This record gives sequence, C-alpha cells and structure tokens, in this order.
Amino acid sequence: METATVGAMLIEPLVGTIDADVVIPGSKSITNRALVAAALADGVSELRGVLDADDTQAMLGVIQALGAVVEPLDEADAYQITGVGGQLTPGPREIDVRMSGTTARFATPLAARGTGIYIIDGAPEMRARPMAETVEALRSLGVTIAPDTLPITLRGGFDGGALTLGASVSSQFASGMLLAAPGTAKGLELDLEGDVVSRPYLDMTCSVMRSFGAQVEQPSPNRFVVAPNVGYTATSYMIEPDASAASYFFAAAAVTGGRVKIAGLSSEALQGDVGFVEILAAMGAQVTMGADFIEVQGTGSLQGIEVDMSQVSDTAQTLAAIAPFADGPVRVTGIGFIRKKETDRVGAVVTELQRMGIDAVEEADGFLIQPGTPQPAEIQTYHDHRMAMSFAITGLRAPGIDITDPDCVNKTFPTYWNVLASLAS
Repeated sequence: METATVGAMLIEPLVGTIDADVVIPGSKSITNRALVAAALADGVSELRGVLDADDTQAMLGVIQALGAVVEPLDEADAYQITGVGGQLTPGPREIDVRMSGTTARFATPLAARGTGIYIIDGAPEMRARPMAETVEALRSLGVTIAPDTLPITLRGGFDGGALTLGASVSSQFASGMLLAAPGTAKGLELDLEGDVVSRPYLDMTCSVMRSFGAQVEQPSPNRFVVAPNVGYTATSYMIEPDASAASYFFAAAAVTGGRVKIAGLSSEALQGDVGFVEILAAMGAQVTMGADFIEVQGTGSLQGIEVDMSQVSDTAQTLAAIAPFADGPVRVTGIGFIRKKETDRVGAVVTELQRMGIDAVEEADGFLIQPGTPQPAEIQTYHDHRMAMSFAITGLRAPGIDITDPDCVNKTFPTYWNVLASLAS
C-alpha cells in the first residue's frame, strides 16, 4: 500500500493469488466485556489476546479511573487486572470514552455502581451518538442522571432492579446493564422489547459474565435475570480473534479466488460475526470450519444474494465492498439501525459505491447493489474504521481506489494496513 495524496492511501490491486494464514488481533467486543468483568471482580485476573486499539484503550482508561489496577504481562497482548471487588473509586471522577460507543454504553452503568458524581464524556463524534436507552434505564432504577447524550453527569447508586429496555437500536445498551449488575443487592431482571438487533452480542455478554463467575440466566429469548449479591470472581481468560476484523480477509479470499485461513475462530466462537463466512459460502466460496480455524477459498466467481444481516451487521460493509463483483444483485436487509453507528453506514456505503460508478440504492432497512466494474475513486471514510477497511478490499480487485483518513482504522485494528499488505507477499 502507498500514499497517493495527502490523507489518502492508494490500494494496489493484487498480482497473483492470495494464499495466506492471517493472524487477527483479539476481539474488541470480547475485550471490552472482559475488562468490565475483571474490573468489578474480587481478585486478580489475567487476560490474554487483548486487543490494543483506541476503543479498548478507552475502556482500559475507564476501569483505571474507577479503581482497577492494570499491569501489562511479559507476553504480548496480555494484562493483569486487579479488580475492585465491586467497590469503585468514589466520585467526583471524569470518565473519557474517547470515540468508543461500546465503552460509553458500558462505562455509564458501570460508573453508576459507584458513589458520588461521575461525568461521562468523549470525542465530539461520540457526543452525537445515541445514549438515551442507557440513561432512561438507569433513571428508571433510581439513578440521578442527565442529559440523554454525552457529556452525561450521574450520581452513583445503582443497585439493580427490574427493567424493560428497547433493543432495536443497539444491543450494547442491554449488554452494558447486564455487565454492571453482578454484585448488586437486587440483581437485574431485564426484559427486552421490540426486534432485538445483534442478538449474538447478548449471548457473548452472558458467556463472558459466566466465565467470571456471575450468575445470569435467560428464561426466555427476551428475558435475562442476573442473581443478586453474586459478584464477579477473578479468572484467567483468553480472548478470541476479532471475527469482524477477520471478515475483511475472508472477503479478500472470496473476491480474488485466493485462500485465507485464520486460527482461533470456529463455529463455536462467541462472536456472531463468524456467520459472515456462511454468506460467502452461499455466494459460492468454499468454507472450511475446523475445531480451531476457519478457512475460505475463493472459487473465482461470486453469486448475487439477498440476505438479512441484522445479526451480523458489522460485516454489512464488508459484503457491500465485494458486491459489485458478484454475477447478480446483492440486497442486504435488516440493517436500518446501522444508520446510527459511527456514521450512517447505509447511506455512506451507497454514496461511496456510486462514487465508483456502481449502481447502488438505499432501501428502508438496507441497500441494493448491482454488479459492475468499480472505477477509480477517492473513498470517503466518514471517520468510520469499517468504511476504510471494507473498501480497501474493493481495491484488491479494482485499480485506483484511494482510502481517505486511513488512520481511522486505529479505532479497532491499528495494524490493518500491514496485515493487508502481507496478503501480497
């Protein structure tokens, strides 16, 4: 990869065939859940496979501000976390979530476990993102908190209770409440209303909680019960590679007719985004799932598809980036809620595909992309790491694709450009 103009990176089309075993950093989603559990736990936890990126550094800063002691271990991507045993550092404290939506939605109920005044704030972009569900949930449980967007000021005192929460915008609101509940006097009875988006992330949350000793049950699909007075206990925990990050490399194999194998992922992975490879298989790629690896072999052609990606929404942009190379239309449904992510991901995808001369249109809950030949273009990324990483894969097949603001990948995958360049070696 090389810089074409100031602030843009030119993606060089691949010459030859990809044949690579790719090493992916740890899951952002699991890392941030494990950090919350370890911080609240009684004792010393060891976390391995920790993602080192802006979003996870934000969460590390949060738990340290709230009293956890964080020490790197000698091995790479590993930390020792001394938890607070449920007793957070009292306010007043200022909590910086940077640009991380996950961190904001986990840190707010976490801080509410403390005593005193806490101010939750972040980057200007984060101030524009939805937080009302978390704020209203805590308010309904007796926490003094306002306003509905960052910066948020709250007075600690969350001790659990019964809660009904909408889950049609983001599952992160529900996950944040669940993660903060172990060790509270009342526990948590959480009922979800409406269509639950990204349900695999709730399953992931419960799995991580149980790994740290919390008692959380799911009596019905939309009901979760966290036992009162049972907190987290310290543990040693291994974090899976990030399945959303892996999607770019699986897509690269599928769209170029190459082979990519990633160790540490399987059909048993906690992350729902491993399901992206099933979409690639439906489009004609050969997918092998082993006990501790997933391998994708491109076949030289991709078929058009219509697919509901509501449960794997972080990979919708990845699919959009390779959709022009399919032999028929690609329609993605069920993802209207991603308009409220780092950017309007539906609108941004369609705009950038059109910039490349591709026939793409927005629909109520997704987009429709027609086959075509992408033309040279400078792709705008809208400060969204997934826009940059996704459309870089288009550039592996189509010449002249420049990615603006390439450093935005630091949010979740700082080494992305090096790993992508390794595919050509």
